[in-house]
Amino acid sequence: MEQSSLKHTPIYDEHLRAKARMVPFTGYSMPVQYTGLVDEHHLVRRAAGLFDVSHMGELVITGPGATQAVDRLVTNDVQGLIDGQARYTVCCNEGGTILDDLIIYRVAADNVLVVCNASNREKIVGHFTQQLKATHEVRDISDDTALIALQGPRAMEVLRGAVGDGRADELPAFHFADIPVFNVPCTVSRTGYTGEDGVEIFCPPGEAARIWRSLLGVGESAGLRPAGLGARNTLRLECRMALYGNDIDETTNPLEAGLGWVVRLDKAEFVGRDAQAGGLRDDRQGHRAGPLAGDQRVRRGCGRGDERLALADPGEEPRAGLCADGVVGGGFGPAAARPGAWSRGQRGGGEDAVLQARSLNEPLEPA
Repeated sequence: MEQSSLKHTPIYDEHLRAKARMVPFTGYSMPVQYTGLVDEHHLVRRAAGLFDVSHMGELVITGPGATQAVDRLVTNDVQGLIDGQARYTVCCNEGGTILDDLIIYRVAADNVLVVCNASNREKIVGHFTQQLKATHEVRDISDDTALIALQGPRAMEVLRGAVGDGRADELPAFHFADIPVFNVPCTVSRTGYTGEDGVEIFCPPGEAARIWRSLLGVGESAGLRPAGLGARNTLRLECRMALYGNDIDETTNPLEAGLGWVVRLDKAEFVGRDAQAGGLRDDRQGHRAGPLAGDQRVRRGCGRGDERLALADPGEEPRAGLCADGVVGGGFGPAAARPGAWSRGQRGGGEDAVLQARSLNEPLEPA
């Protein structure tokens, strides 16, 4: 896609001023890196990084019993949320495969915010509208919302300088509140996609660039610098967070993808529930133990999407059929200083079994 046809976030000009390397991503021109992927990865692990994630999709569902209505469309428990609490979940079709992974924010019993992946915005807005049009209002507010992620061990220190006090420090993980940032009305959420402490700041698009610049200014002494989508990807990979389109998609159900922990089969009803319940077989369940190969964490041998893995006992040749799906995503983990990969596959073999890449015939060490 040509750069001229790509959409821009409200912070686009700030990326150009910082000489970011811009790439096409889900229809937007987005910064993949500024000083370098590895440098920015370590920055977030050791200090704090600032991410522009304004490309994400946001929709609001309002009307009596909105939480109950949304609860029926996702696998995790939404009705159990309290005002100001958020929860990670997936949204499935009737066949039980994943339309998208989402974060659900309960504003009130009759007001729910849903954040979806940018690539799935049209699909999720359409799905929610089709399911709820007779009872609730579904509004796509993506173009009216900017989103900035402040992540890292010093993120809350930086935020105190932006807020003027420690109000945001009181937010538990996966909770949110309306808190002015540099005197601009914002919603601050204790969430993120890096495995580090930090927040995501929902703000008006017209104020986003000023907030971005001001955060970098107040956070300079804490080491805050901008970080791109490349580091965001390696950070989430190290911390076992799934990426839609790589690790999960409409060909996989949550159990196969190791996301059984967000499937609440004790709920009375949700779209895809019957398919999930029918899929509870040991040989179908994935394992979310880290960057995966079968049910093991891979620490050597960089995974490629076309690479096949097999389970074998030590010293033996890989045995066919014990790992069916191969690597679905992978890359270099800068903090671990080693490559890692995700894979889905069947369980098998003894407790001492190791994974081998057929293309390398080399054991892949579990961590």
